[in-house]
Amino acid sequence: MPGEFRVIDTGLRDGRANIAFDQAMIEARQAGDIPDTIRFIHFPPTALVGRHQALSTELKVETCKAKGVGLARRITGGGAIYLDPGQLGWALVCDRASLGTTDLGEVTRAICEAAAAGLSTLGIDARFRPRNDIEVDGRKISGTGGFFDGSTLIFQGTVLIDLNPDDMLDALNVPKAKLAKRALDDAGSRIATLKGLLGAAPPMEAVQDALLKGFQDKLGIICVRGETSDAEEALARTLYDEEIGTDDFVFEIDRPDQDAEVHVGSFAGAGGMATAHVRLEGPGDNRIREVLITGDFFVTPPRIIMDLESSLRGVTVDQVADKVRTFFDTANVGLLSITPDDFAAAIEVALGLRAPQETGKDVAVS
Repeated sequence: MPGEFRVIDTGLRDGRANIAFDQAMIEARQAGDIPDTIRFIHFPPTALVGRHQALSTELKVETCKAKGVGLARRITGGGAIYLDPGQLGWALVCDRASLGTTDLGEVTRAICEAAAAGLSTLGIDARFRPRNDIEVDGRKISGTGGFFDGSTLIFQGTVLIDLNPDDMLDALNVPKAKLAKRALDDAGSRIATLKGLLGAAPPMEAVQDALLKGFQDKLGIICVRGETSDAEEALARTLYDEEIGTDDFVFEIDRPDQDAEVHVGSFAGAGGMATAHVRLEGPGDNRIREVLITGDFFVTPPRIIMDLESSLRGVTVDQVADKVRTFFDTANVGLLSITPDDFAAAIEVALGLRAPQETGKDVAVS
């Protein structure tokens, strides 16, 4: 018998409040206090960075502040995004077995193909593009990402209903190299909106209904409209006040490469960009004092990156690659496309043990 999912719409909330509610749902689902749930999410103008990204590297922080664009950090990985009322956020929070698979790659494909099928009922040809996008004629209309936290899955996406690309470019630092790689004059030409494709923006309720139809038809679930619980709301307020709504959390990773003693190197693999910020110690600077790993990759659970960073302290530079691989061999980790060798490569580039490749896969060291 198909599983039943509660469907809620939490209305317009500031970015940090929305992220706090995400975390509250995870914890409430783990405790068995809420059922499997699909949530629809609405944002005022907000610039979001992924859990592992350096804020000022990805966002035009001062411009955002001047224009009243909120700054927030997600609890999921992935890249920086700009959101406003012209976009619809959606999220599934459920037991990891509810969709019939516990492999994150398979879950990503299943959910994205379901969302694409639903959006296609609006009169467009939406398709899943690995690793985690939904596109129409080669242009992105939805980005997604998620992770497992114990027995619970959170998987999120957005739908571009209407968007002024200039607002996005004012908020995000889009690298010129990234645009040149795709032979684009501007980032706006890489995206599609429902308004642009259909000639007019469909009502928000119609987009929600389309997504729900796709989820029901392709995931084999039953969607039932419901309400948020008092317990969820109270927990979300606590998480906002104590962590997610604070500047300490949002600016936790900000400018890690400003210290002259920090060696920086990046590696771009199929699963995203990993950048290593490394400080050395010992005779001849031959040991890792500390390492910070940033990037737009997805790992599950996200905190595993902090465990990796801790495991590398005191390791000699010639043992780094082996230590990274051993860590992932023994840790309970789910990786989406990115590999242990990608992390090792980024650190080796930072340490000068691996030269940046001319192909553009490796990125310059500083």
